[in-house]
Amino acid sequence: MKRATIKDVAEAAGVGVATVSRVLSGGSASPQTRERVLAVAAQLDYRPSALGRNLRQQRSGGMGLLLPDLTDSFYGQLAEGVLACARSAGEPVVIGSTADDPEQEAELIGMLLEQSVGRLIAVPCGDADTWRPALKAGMTVVFADRLPPEPDAGPPELGPGRPGPEPAGAALGGAVPESELEGALSGVSSAALSELMMLDGVGALPGARPAAPRNAVRPLDVPAVLTDDRSGIRTAVQYLRGLGHRRIAYLGGPGREHRVEAFRQAVGGVPDEELIVFSDGSRDSAYAAASGLFQTRPDLTALVAGGNMLGEAAVLAARELDLRVPRDLSVVMYDDVPWAELCSPPLTVIAQPARDMGYRAAELVLRAGSRRPRSVLLPTELVIRGSCGPRL
Repeated sequence: MKRATIKDVAEAAGVGVATVSRVLSGGSASPQTRERVLAVAAQLDYRPSALGRNLRQQRSGGMGLLLPDLTDSFYGQLAEGVLACARSAGEPVVIGSTADDPEQEAELIGMLLEQSVGRLIAVPCGDADTWRPALKAGMTVVFADRLPPEPDAGPPELGPGRPGPEPAGAALGGAVPESELEGALSGVSSAALSELMMLDGVGALPGARPAAPRNAVRPLDVPAVLTDDRSGIRTAVQYLRGLGHRRIAYLGGPGREHRVEAFRQAVGGVPDEELIVFSDGSRDSAYAAASGLFQTRPDLTALVAGGNMLGEAAVLAARELDLRVPRDLSVVMYDDVPWAELCSPPLTVIAQPARDMGYRAAELVLRAGSRRPRSVLLPTELVIRGSCGPRL
């Protein structure tokens, strides 16, 4: 007879996999939901035996890797780094795609727990409640590329602030030395952006949300491998300003709020919020957002796209609207992916070391033992090509 899974319990109880995980690990849930989930688990004879008997004391071999999109070139490079490190250590890797869906992410976490996978690297999309069951079960987790969103946090609404001092080595087009950027992040705080800025040698943003009160959801104590988004965005905006651009737009997507705030800081003063638009993460939404921006604000002269899918959508929308790059519109894209250099003209990009990020994340998750490994902040670099020109 086939053993019941956490997904079976969730379907029978009429709740999500994340809710079942929280109930079974002692997390937060209403009394009615807890009673229903426990009753269904007992009825189906659900026993997370591998987790309950072995996971706390005895780790099985192998690690998990959860990515938002396996077709994205950036995440493919990150996966290559993880696989290279795991291969050298003789560790198998189980790869899953979350599609940036917290429910799907929770389901995959539950499956990995059932299989006694003791180590996990993830580009997270779910919040702290999604991840707390894995941590309570003793799984070693390292985040890469980004941190989980804060509870009940939409796009941050931070006011304009004073630009901070330049970190050493942050000259235009140059990477900040890694030795100056690597430090101990405190995991996921209620002011993740301010934390990153402090690592970059700057104080917290004016208007940033204060630390969570004691009765709020506790932050996760999880190491992460991130890149210095703030420096990358700032360098790109400085470069565009040096070319004479003043009406610079930003196209963003979900899970990248700190890049948006870095952009607001970089433009300084009171940002024109009409020049800051978002998509929901899909290609169609990104194209619609870019097209709408170009049509409603024909006065803009430059665009920073917050990811390679967003940059692709912006280039396609500009082409459809007969906007010439860079004569009519200068474009800088976050992420250096293979097709960026093949565009006509080749795209100027904010490059981040995706493969190195994956390799370092795998090193952290393999080294984790009695001491929590330090988090790492890697440098970015502005790679200048042909998609930006002077404001005529």
